[in-house]
Amino acid sequence: MTAPSRPAPARKILHVDMDAFYASVEQRDDPSLRGRPVVVAWRGNRSVVCAASYEARKFGVRSAMPAVRAERLCPQAVFVPPDFVRYKAVSRQVREIFARHTNLIEPLSLDEAYLDVSETKTGLPSATATAEAIRAAIRDETALTASAGVAPNKFIAKIASDWNKPDGICVVRPRQVDAFLLPLPVGRLPGVGKVMQGKLAELGIATVGQLRSLPAAELELRFGRWGRRLHELSLGIDNNPVRPERPTVQISSEDTFEHDLLLDDLEPQIRRLAEGTWAGYQRERARHQGRLARTVVLKLKTSDFRILTRSLTPAVRPATLEALADIACELRARVELSAGTRYRLVGVGLSGFVDEDDVRAQSDLFELA
Repeated sequence: MTAPSRPAPARKILHVDMDAFYASVEQRDDPSLRGRPVVVAWRGNRSVVCAASYEARKFGVRSAMPAVRAERLCPQAVFVPPDFVRYKAVSRQVREIFARHTNLIEPLSLDEAYLDVSETKTGLPSATATAEAIRAAIRDETALTASAGVAPNKFIAKIASDWNKPDGICVVRPRQVDAFLLPLPVGRLPGVGKVMQGKLAELGIATVGQLRSLPAAELELRFGRWGRRLHELSLGIDNNPVRPERPTVQISSEDTFEHDLLLDDLEPQIRRLAEGTWAGYQRERARHQGRLARTVVLKLKTSDFRILTRSLTPAVRPATLEALADIACELRARVELSAGTRYRLVGVGLSGFVDEDDVRAQSDLFELA
């Protein structure tokens, strides 16, 4: 049994998360939307929710939900088509504020990022003071609000940023980690979804404290390397550093089913997940104009936790949601397992990112040849 890695020297990590970002930008720019339930999405059976205002969230509307379901939950919602060019411009403003304090910035999306403020450019006396200065600048310069988590590592900072939303801050000092972490439901740990919650519940585990009490060897025996990682998380260990922005290598959406499904029954789920992946791809394109994805990836996990991936780089890159979904569905034909195999998870991804200029240059080369 490999012992869990020891914590690295305490860092000061922020997770800053804009509050209902896309919807808040829309409400800021259109006063008639303020105080109303706003859903950022195209209408239609094939659309998913990009963002929901807090007024809409009261009705159960959430990001990545099918737009038709959001409309059923909140018939009075105002649907606004997304404008990623505008959101990207605001995101740049926010990144500029971050960069006044540190160069160690790891964006997760247009609206959230990790910052390592163990050492800062400003000389502010604490990570808490830095977080408050960042939040105040965002409010003053963008007329929007952000919430922040302050902690010794990334995963605790991310949990903390959600603690006092919207427009709040939660500080977890090193000596407070156990008091903060142990009472939490295990579902708050990164990577612990409904299926894993169910498996842990079968072992009598509902909280992080109960998870910590289970021997690491037993967790690893039951869940392999992921079991060892679960034990580390229960101890509050996360040595992953803040990594400054790197080009995206894959965008994907995946889902674990309540009941395992046969391969032939997966098409509706694949097409639904393709919508989420395509929306993420459009956000990536807005952030890094000129980058194109060429490869479609289908990920499957069987009922006995075997993971399979199948991919295709077509001669013509997938340029529409329909093309992405069609190719992902067709990739099922490359799965050689028996027809009776059941699957607990499916994912749809886009990878093989290249610069548009490189694609154009190659095309010109072929034309000249």
